[in-house]
Amino acid sequence: MHSRLEAQLKALSLRKVLAHYQEEAQGAAQRKLSYEDYLGSLIEMEAMDKSERSLHARLQKARFPAMKTIEEFDFTFQPSLNEKQMIAVGSLSFIEKRENVLLLGPPGVGKTHLAVALGVKACMARYRVLFMRCQDLLQQLGAAKVTGKLGSLLVSFSYLHLIILDELGYMPIDKEQANLLFQLVSSRYEKGSIVLTSNYGFEDWGEIFSVDQVAAAAIVDRLVHHSHIFAINGNSFRMKEKLKGGGPLK
Repeated sequence: MHSRLEAQLKALSLRKVLAHYQEEAQGAAQRKLSYEDYLGSLIEMEAMDKSERSLHARLQKARFPAMKTIEEFDFTFQPSLNEKQMIAVGSLSFIEKRENVLLLGPPGVGKTHLAVALGVKACMARYRVLFMRCQDLLQQLGAAKVTGKLGSLLVSFSYLHLIILDELGYMPIDKEQANLLFQLVSSRYEKGSIVLTSNYGFEDWGEIFSVDQVAAAAIVDRLVHHSHIFAINGNSFRMKEKLKGGGPLK
């Protein structure tokens, strides 16, 4: 009887029930639980396991460089950042509204931390998320264009609820790259959300897109139209850790 039951549980991929149904049955008998309560405890155990595995899969696919949360962000170190507004954005209503979040400021002020934290919350809320350095994205778009797969790549991105683009402006963007970035931003305009970090304020984006000011203006226009903008003007967390720990600055 057990072998038949276990074969059926395997076929249904109820691995948590399979692993614990016997010990749970013994516990239920000792506590004199009803059949419904026994079955309910097994189903709850299986549901929690599937939820955890699903979250793990979404986090893996998102490709975050590290796990960060908004709760662990030190807002007292960045007084220029409105904590209430950031926590409100953390409700993720911007994803439902297909809005963007733009995090601007000098290196080390916590832009990537906040971007990742929003992405992690989105994964926990069952949204599909992808984190990419902007330069890596541009290389991937460029390679797709060369091989004739740009359209397919943009379609695959369209299934994502949230794309996080980190470090726009870390490297200059040439005319071809500007056009590719415009295509991505345009394809997601009012259809999907972008969280973007940049070391440059909008007034300095001309330095990033030095060869294509028209593309820069078009990209900014679509990013800003439905967006939450956070300009962080503060000290570097990395410098803070360096001074506190006395170790090498990474």
